[in-house]
Amino acid sequence: MKKKMDINKILLKISPEFIRGKIGENKGLRKILDNINWLTFENIFKLLIGLFVYAWIARSLGPEQFGLMNYSLAFVTLFLTFSTLGLDGIVIRNIVSNPKKKREFLGSAFFLKILGSILMILFSIIIIYLLEPNNKTLFLFVFIIALGYIFKSFDVIDLWFKSQVEAKYPVYSRIIALIIITLLKISFILLKAPLIAFIYMFSLDFLIVSLLFVYFYYKKTKISLLQWRVRLNTIKDLLKDSWPLILSGMAIMLYMRIDQVMIGHMLGQFELGIYSAAVKLSEAWYFMPIIITSSVFPAIINARKKSKELYIKRMQILYDSFTWFTILVAVIVTLLSPFIINILYGQEYARASTVLSILIFSGIFTFLGVASSNYLIAENLTKISFYITTIGVVINILLNIMLIPLYGINGAAVATLISYSFAAYISNLFFKKSRIVFMMQTKSFNIIRIMRSLL
Repeated sequence: MKKKMDINKILLKISPEFIRGKIGENKGLRKILDNINWLTFENIFKLLIGLFVYAWIARSLGPEQFGLMNYSLAFVTLFLTFSTLGLDGIVIRNIVSNPKKKREFLGSAFFLKILGSILMILFSIIIIYLLEPNNKTLFLFVFIIALGYIFKSFDVIDLWFKSQVEAKYPVYSRIIALIIITLLKISFILLKAPLIAFIYMFSLDFLIVSLLFVYFYYKKTKISLLQWRVRLNTIKDLLKDSWPLILSGMAIMLYMRIDQVMIGHMLGQFELGIYSAAVKLSEAWYFMPIIITSSVFPAIINARKKSKELYIKRMQILYDSFTWFTILVAVIVTLLSPFIINILYGQEYARASTVLSILIFSGIFTFLGVASSNYLIAENLTKISFYITTIGVVINILLNIMLIPLYGINGAAVATLISYSFAAYISNLFFKKSRIVFMMQTKSFNIIRIMRSLL
């Protein structure tokens, strides 16, 4: 019989001796590594294909139409929190802590996400109609994209797989959907299809993924979704824990996308097209902290049960790794930004290189913020998560109002960088219970301390 390839064994063989010694036969750690490998493979695959097709679409549509597409998408994203309801980390935590009630957690979360998605659609179309009453095209695009988020409710299945630290089947689902959607997009580019054809692809992608999630969940568990249970008490408990995350999620979406909405409204869709090209590249690697933290989150929760010292030690290692990896990547991208923009988008988007050089440094604080969010959930300090994110969004909006009229899209990039630093790092100093997070983050910038710990 042919031996099954174990990617972890291959990686261990090429790793330094001290790494092999630490991993050894630790089954828990090997499972985490396997999970990270699957998710990393998926996102690198998506990154390589997605960036290529995204850039091709940008070239094909031109900055004006490309800006309109991103304006529609950014506007819907402002209300994304209604679709997710801040439940993801909480559902994973609850399943890990109480696996016997997994059907109640999944069923209740699914029900809440369906209701939230309906609210998202209503808010999106009402607000866009009030802001742009004469733009019927924009109204239609927003409605099509928002409608697709109904299918995102099936992402609760992904939460079950995450709670089991088993990413393989969700990766299969998203890769298959990506291939189908990519082939369709390439066909549209070659056929010179209208912009609305690309808009439909957002909703179709969500539909295909949801169908595959259901298939793989049943194949793995032999449990039908009809066996899930919706319990009023469970719904109340989930909302009790998640409402601060709902509010903070709204704030996060605001400070992540309000710059694009404000550019589209203040400077026009052409400028937004240039800016969006840089945003896509600067955010292309944001999957990494989510993959790593979602994979190690169960282990971090278990460490908290065993020892506070071990728990803090693991969090510090996470911060150290994130900080210096992101600094290295940001410096490299800054040096190469003109070349990157020209290769991918062409000279028509040349001004995006300066924006990219600024926005890429936001990744440092994005990585730190994702790690901090997991810490705050584990410590049940979700209210603080809302407060610090609110500080970030207020700063972002104020800076955009001041800097966009003066410096255009470059001003919006600076506003984003500053607001990210406040929301993910500096604001932790303002609250007593989150100061330990600020201290760990600050320590992570100390390269001398890190080098000594490795020796």
